[in-house]
Amino acid sequence: MKKEELIKEVTDSFKDQFHSEPLIVFSPGRINLIGEHTDYNEGFVFPAAIDKGIALAIQKSEESNSKVFALNKEELYEFGLDQIKPLKNGDWRNYILGVVAELQVLGKTIGNFNGVFSGNIPGGAGMSSSAALENSFVFGINELFNLGLSKEEMIYVSQKAEHNYAGVKCGIMDQYASMFGIEDSALLLDCRTVTSKPYRIDFKDYDLMLINTNVKHDLAETAYNDRREVCEKVSQLLGVVALRDATATDLDKIKQDISEADYQKALYVIEENNRVKKFATAIENDDLRTLGNLLFQSHDGLSIQYKVSCTELDFLVTQAQGSSDVIGARMMGGGFGGCTINLVRKSGMEAFKKQVSKDFKNEFGRACSVYEVKLSQGTHLVN
Repeated sequence: MKKEELIKEVTDSFKDQFHSEPLIVFSPGRINLIGEHTDYNEGFVFPAAIDKGIALAIQKSEESNSKVFALNKEELYEFGLDQIKPLKNGDWRNYILGVVAELQVLGKTIGNFNGVFSGNIPGGAGMSSSAALENSFVFGINELFNLGLSKEEMIYVSQKAEHNYAGVKCGIMDQYASMFGIEDSALLLDCRTVTSKPYRIDFKDYDLMLINTNVKHDLAETAYNDRREVCEKVSQLLGVVALRDATATDLDKIKQDISEADYQKALYVIEENNRVKKFATAIENDDLRTLGNLLFQSHDGLSIQYKVSCTELDFLVTQAQGSSDVIGARMMGGGFGGCTINLVRKSGMEAFKKQVSKDFKNEFGRACSVYEVKLSQGTHLVN
């Protein structure tokens, strides 16, 4: 479903249920060109907001409770604003409760509200539907109740909602990219200073294609938190704030004090940070071959060193390497499922899409999904 259709559907549903004129917020999902698992190491990432996201219709309510309707799930949730706690198996509700609770922690007073939201981000595709949902609510509530928060303050509310209510200790990349995205651009984001430099993206004869494995292996959340612990442990041993501050030479000095598996994970983060910087230079130089090679190298690191890939993702990247129309590909997101991001020649897109879909179906007995995305504006009010 296109963005305009999504917005209309959400607006109509809100008016039907709550009989008032809502504020409309659109908050995009994101892709990440390169720089995976570097954000919580205070490193560099290269995300971009996309033209798929969450549309939210929201307005103040005179009732004694707030009501939120998840349109694509057809689920209504009603809650009071006092004594908010995370729900066991709360799913989408916890993201919204988390945003409200974290605003209250900041001492912000908000009243009851009604909301309807829906999204067109494919589930489990690693395009950060959770960050888009959090950002849509913090942005809408800030606007509705004149809380006076800056976009930067809002992304920290979203991040803390994810940490404290969804139980995922994510870095800041997803919320940042969704909030600050710029049309036709990707953001070279420094996760320590939380500042970014936009790079206008023009891949000439090539375009981005996302291929969704449509799998999400159960390991994802535990593995994410485990990887984070390893990085923090190695940083402590090195006497640095984060792996962002370490070099491969530094790491070699403590190699005998850590397991080979932990050494490889830390080395991956150090190398990936360097790849992100090289990627920025390659964009400046219009050097598409280098961009593609860096994507392939990133995938090898994620799969072999950081061990967050899976059979389906590795298969798709191998197929990409075998195609003369693809110059780079890697898994994108936390891992264990979700999408690969591919740099594909425009004239060969249809052929590659057909071939890879057929090969994937033959190999795994089920379909993958293929999307093209446009780089888009961050969270905003829809006029």
